[in-house]
Formats: sequence, structure tokens, C-alpha cells
Amino acid sequence: MSSACKADVSAMACAFTEKPMRGVFSLEQAAVIGHGTTKRTTVSVQYFYALEEDDGRFSVRLVNDKHLPTGDAEYLTLEEILERYNPEPGMYHEKVFPAMREIAKMVARGERHLTNGEPYSAEMEFLAALKLDEDHVRATFGLGLAYLARQQTEKADKVFQKLVKMRAAFEEEHKHMFNTFGIQLRKNGMYPQALKFYARAQQLCGADDHLMFNMARCLCEVGDAENSCKYLHKALELNPGLTEASRLLRSLEKGSCNLA
Repeated sequence: MSSACKADVSAMACAFTEKPMRGVFSLEQAAVIGHGTTKRTTVSVQYFYALEEDDGRFSVRLVNDKHLPTGDAEYLTLEEILERYNPEPGMYHEKVFPAMREIAKMVARGERHLTNGEPYSAEMEFLAALKLDEDHVRATFGLGLAYLARQQTEKADKVFQKLVKMRAAFEEEHKHMFNTFGIQLRKNGMYPQALKFYARAQQLCGADDHLMFNMARCLCEVGDAENSCKYLHKALELNPGLTEASRLLRSLEKGSCNLA
């Protein structure tokens, strides 16, 4: 670590708050615009939100004009953050944290409406959240689930097309959401979308017993018994105690697809 970075350690400590550590940092970038006598240098400032992850690294996301972290994360060590960025503790406490708290309330209200069987009210909350951060993962999943609950498959398909392009949607913290979303796609008869969604989850997350089982169940419903069996075997290799997978496999081996 450079001497300049060491000198910034005390300021960095002030920039971080709570456990896991989190904070906002800035990066100045100079650019030359114009030519000849009109040439001049401009300086732009971008803000980033850093959050300590379980492995000790920090996920770093750009802060948008609504003061919210957005987009895919870059993962850096503390030393790399010290090298690149300037701490902005005031920005975090005065702008970013209040904005994050407000959008979290919107999403929580939307999820409560979904749980209570109120998909239209849920849709309104998720749309309001997405106006602030168009890439908010929980709000995007929630909106898709609200559309599926109302059987608005065309709108749900647009959300699906967005989600499969979002790497952040398949991070470990969102595992229950992408499993639920895939299940609801299947229950709405959107089998190609469900299979593509599960395949994307497998690509980004690796093997998972419930993911393998959900893929097998979807394949069973479209009549592909051979591949359904393959995924059931994969699920049982990962979790021999997965009774639903054992039950479906026995059914397929007898020549039927009993999903009860």
C-alpha cells in the first residue's frame, strides 16, 4: 500500500459505517474537450457505493442520479479501494443511505402486497421503486411476480427478458427470488421462458439441487422425460434426501409424469 493510501486510512474508517462495512466513495476523471483555442479540460465526479461481502472483498456499484447504487458490481479489496477512490462519508449519510432506506420501504410494501394476494397494489410499489433504480433486482423480480399473479404473460415476458440479462439477479442473496420466479413462469405455462431462466441460473450459479429439480419438473411437463430424468439424477447426487426428486424419478421410470 502506498504512503498516500496509508495516510487515508483514518479518513476511510470514517467513510465506512456498521458491520458489514459500507460507504460511499468518489472518483474524479479528467477529460479534454474541444480543439485548438477552444480546448479545455473538464473534471467529472462519479460516486460509488462499497459494501463488504462475506469473503472480505467489497462489492462496488455506481451511484445513480437518484443517489442509489445500481448495476452490476465490481469486486475489490480494501487496498484497491484505498488506491482508487476518495471517501465521501457525508454523501453516504446525507444522500445515499436515506435513498436506499426509502426504496427498501417501497419494495417491502410491494412484497407484502404480493403475500396478501394484492398484485395490483404490489405492481404500483415496484414500478415506483424502478423509477428510482431501473435495475433494482428485488423490485424487478417483484414486478414480474405481480404480472404473473395477474396472468399478464406479455408483461411478465418483458420482465423475464430483462432479468436473464441481469447478472445481479442471480447472485446468492437473490436465490429464493429466482427460484420463485422460475416456478411461477412454469405455473403460468411459460415453459420456454422457465427453462431458459433455469439454464441462465445454472450458468451463473452452478449446480444446485432445487434448481436441478425445478428444471426436471419443467421438462417433465413439456414431455421431455429423458432430460427430466437426467436433471433428477443431478439433483439427487447433490441432495440424496430430496424426496420430491425421488418421487418424480420413480414416476418417470414407470412411464408416467406424476407431479402430485
